[in-house]
Amino acid sequence: MEALKELEEWYFSQCNEDWEHTYGIEIGTLDNPGWFLKVDITDTDIEEKEYEGFSYGVGDDAEASGNDWIITKLESGKFVGYGGPHKLSELIKLFLKWVKNA
Repeated sequence: MEALKELEEWYFSQCNEDWEHTYGIEIGTLDNPGWFLKVDITDTDIEEKEYEGFSYGVGDDAEASGNDWIITKLESGKFVGYGGPHKLSELIKLFLKWVKNA
């Protein structure tokens, strides 16, 4: 739950009576099953920060169970992450780790 609290704090720190009217954070489910996390970084202090992406458990590295996987990348001004059904917390932590290293 600590990661969720940190994500809440990051979100609130972006709210400047402008950003939150256009941008935000989306968390949802996939039909694989799994999770997605999309964080708008446009007009934030990390907008220009590079992120080379991170993934495991996909492609040739995929396991038969299909539940232990993650993909993260920057896409159209967003940090985007997808992962298996028990990976939401890890997706949030990966975003926060990137933010802290900004």
